[in-house]
Amino acid sequence: MCTAELSSNQILLFSHIITYGGGANASITEQIRDEIETMWNEPMVYLDVEGESRRVRFKITASFQPNLQPEEVFRNADPRNNFFRIEDYASGNISFVDGLGCNSGYFKTENLYVGSTTAAHEYGHTLGLDHPVDTDLRRKGTPGIMYPRGTLVDPQYQYNPDGRAGDSSNGGTIHPKYRKVQPGDILNLRLQRLRYLKGVAVLGAFTNRWHEAHG
Repeated sequence: MCTAELSSNQILLFSHIITYGGGANASITEQIRDEIETMWNEPMVYLDVEGESRRVRFKITASFQPNLQPEEVFRNADPRNNFFRIEDYASGNISFVDGLGCNSGYFKTENLYVGSTTAAHEYGHTLGLDHPVDTDLRRKGTPGIMYPRGTLVDPQYQYNPDGRAGDSSNGGTIHPKYRKVQPGDILNLRLQRLRYLKGVAVLGAFTNRWHEAHG
């Protein structure tokens, strides 16, 4: 979830990442922030909004809040705030957010290694983006950020370049580290269709869900 704000020749998307839980700390929080901001700013996308060509730019801030209380999450009224619990254990063994266009979720520490692209992928869900329907990307080049685990890709983008395509037991599916934010991902946000009041719009909706630790 974020605010989209019109400024001189730009559309600025502001999100604030708030982490809590046993696996959260200041270092991993900054790593998440940097991954999201860096990856989502890589495409140089310009959109015509209100009669002016504007560059899309993401401004991501973050804070580790070990003493965060459930009431602070439930009562949150700031559309920039996104709350993520981080733990070593997660049911289903995956990181997730609470729907498309949301502002809360649960991250598994193991998924958050440097270059994993997990945080950037889940952030895309908070902005309303789903997994693509066609998950066979063979002969189609670099996978976009929203492709899920299990996607078929060219050998150089697999866990194991020598693995048979589709054989997950031998590394024959997408390695998430190869995902990139593509211009099409930015276009899919449909920023031109948002309702800007005094130059500000909201992308996403409040879920404000507090997560207890799993297990």
